[in-house]
Amino acid sequence: MDARVADERTLLPHTPCVITADGTYAARLARAPRSDAWFPERWTLDGPEPYAVPLPVHQPEEPGTEVQPMTDGRVLVRRVTQGRHAFSLLYPTGPGTGELPLGAVECPDDDTRLRLLPPAPCGQRAYALAAGRYSTAVWLVAGGSFGPEHVAEIPGRCSGGVWLDRTGRMLALDREVAGRTKSLVVDLERGGEVSPLLQITAGSDDRLLLADVDSGLLLISSDAPSPGTPRLGWGVLGSTLPVRFPESLRLPGCTLTPFAIQPGQVLLPELCAVALRIDGPYGTWVGSWRPTERRLHQLAAPDGWLAGCGRWTPDGVLRLPYATEAEPCGVAHLTPPVAQPPDEPPAVTTAPAPAARPVPLQQAPLDRLVTK
Repeated sequence: MDARVADERTLLPHTPCVITADGTYAARLARAPRSDAWFPERWTLDGPEPYAVPLPVHQPEEPGTEVQPMTDGRVLVRRVTQGRHAFSLLYPTGPGTGELPLGAVECPDDDTRLRLLPPAPCGQRAYALAAGRYSTAVWLVAGGSFGPEHVAEIPGRCSGGVWLDRTGRMLALDREVAGRTKSLVVDLERGGEVSPLLQITAGSDDRLLLADVDSGLLLISSDAPSPGTPRLGWGVLGSTLPVRFPESLRLPGCTLTPFAIQPGQVLLPELCAVALRIDGPYGTWVGSWRPTERRLHQLAAPDGWLAGCGRWTPDGVLRLPYATEAEPCGVAHLTPPVAQPPDEPPAVTTAPAPAARPVPLQQAPLDRLVTK
């Protein structure tokens, strides 16, 4: 590897920016002016103009420190020291920064990888995923009654992490078993009870990338259509409709990563807008796609975009946070073109939820392939 590239990767933070599920706050690691030091920064996004509040503590953060905003305005940080993952909540206190230590999770095994899961829909709790060689643990690291709490242990090595309800109970993970990856659901209120979610074929690698609770739209990665080559597809949670792998989501020489789904489209998954990060040989830009349109709109990203971060408004405006030297805290508003909707909304058949479970979960509905 080129030495310059290696050095740049060492200096990059773990993730550029994280937004709460309700869109009120964001958090990131920012570089101090005229310095290589990193510090947490909280952005307020629900006011007339976005603004940032720096949250430096007594020493700079390591580039690998993770940050996650809470809906009460505090920022969770995860710091790593010799296999020990320490968690704290930071908050502004006049001219300084207050810090509330929450405890730590020990991961002495070099094969165990611990990271924060995406923000929980409730905004009051935060979870971490510790993937080991033979099993994966889910930890409640903020919002519990005392310190980090072990809430689930799943056999096998898991990755991913997508919330399937509004309360933060049902968590979808991608588990590797016998060299194949399949999506499953973990019920955090039933001791980590596991249910299968997605298996397209027995020999395919199937991962869940995004889910929208309002519409049931799922964004999926699978190599079922072409073994060894993952493709983007979409399905509907609990529906009898097949998984589709549109040609419009194939862009030669580029990597497409969905990062946001338009909320508020109740039972209308085909009308939901999906935002995608597009990485190509000449840079990074934005894609917008709707199942009903069957085409990908490619849009220039704003200067300084915190790539892969953004949120849709219910009326179809894409809000992208960015930071430049001239404007260190900004949000660009993009309104992608919209094709004429059909005369009647597309029919969506959903299975009723069993009384004991908040969302319908079943393996069978997503087992057919449509490539259009």
